[in-house]
Amino acid sequence: MRSSIAAVASFACIASAVAADSSNYQLRNGADLVSICSLSASDPNYANAVGFCHGVLTGAFRYYEATVTSANRFVCAPTPIPTRSKVMDEFVVWAGSHSAALKEPAVDALFRYLAETYPCKR
Repeated sequence: MRSSIAAVASFACIASAVAADSSNYQLRNGADLVSICSLSASDPNYANAVGFCHGVLTGAFRYYEATVTSANRFVCAPTPIPTRSKVMDEFVVWAGSHSAALKEPAVDALFRYLAETYPCKR
């Protein structure tokens, strides 16, 4: 019984530590998303940051695909579809020369990049 309680307590401490790391990720604007997506691989929170960034990128794009009809889309995924890491890295580079987008909501900045990089060809 004691070992079960200790295991649960250990798990709760680990979960709290992971949650504390991720709670620092706030997306008030494009600059916040760039900051998270460009965290150095040597940073102890790198894995959490990359996972968070990939989740935002994927979630935002999947929501867009689910809610915007094909005829109204302004962003279209190319063939072959780029990796999440490629999109994340290129978004960070793009943001470096589009400082106005950094003040916009994070998803708006992301879709400005996507619209310029992956426009629909009609």
